[in-house]
Amino acid sequence: MKTESIASFFATLKAANPLPVTELEYTSVFELLAAVLLSAQATDVSVNKATRKLFSVANTPQKILDLGIEGLEAYIKTIGLYRSKAKHLMEACRMLVEQHGSVVPRSREALEALPGVGRKTANVVLNSAFGEATMAVDTHIFRLGNRTGLAPGKTPLEVELKLLKRIPPEYLVDAHHWLILHGRYVCVARKPMCWQCAVAPYCDFRPKTPLPA
Repeated sequence: MKTESIASFFATLKAANPLPVTELEYTSVFELLAAVLLSAQATDVSVNKATRKLFSVANTPQKILDLGIEGLEAYIKTIGLYRSKAKHLMEACRMLVEQHGSVVPRSREALEALPGVGRKTANVVLNSAFGEATMAVDTHIFRLGNRTGLAPGKTPLEVELKLLKRIPPEYLVDAHHWLILHGRYVCVARKPMCWQCAVAPYCDFRPKTPLPA
């Protein structure tokens, strides 16, 4: 993607969705952290279905600890890899209580020190909860970075760093959400819907099937 096209690319996405938000449901920074931790290799829909019940009874680190591991597993067993996720969330809650006074830290280093929290999860929390201009590269954003030519790279980190460098500052805070939603609903993995893509004029990808006139 040409540098001069990037601003128009994001201006178009912004015009269609001026205030993008994550599709994960949460009412506190801790709920967001827990939801993102549980969302690895799972859909937001499945996570929301489980956390609606979980957060109604346990929505703080201490309350999660009070459930015990078996109690927590009972709430999230419909989510993939729930046993390992329950273990990670329980240990993360223990660290939050013992080291951070039950408050989710705003430091990337402190976030990534929590079990089950990697760079992507930390970026989501920093961006969605604290409004920082971070880029959480999931499968959708990795695909879009390469397919559109916006930020080609062989690793999520390479794509992340290129995106942070190429996206105009005024779009950076919301860019993560726009790209995820675009990849989830339009620029899908197998058959991107280029014929209904508002940003197709700025994209390097050319579909094998010509677009309708």
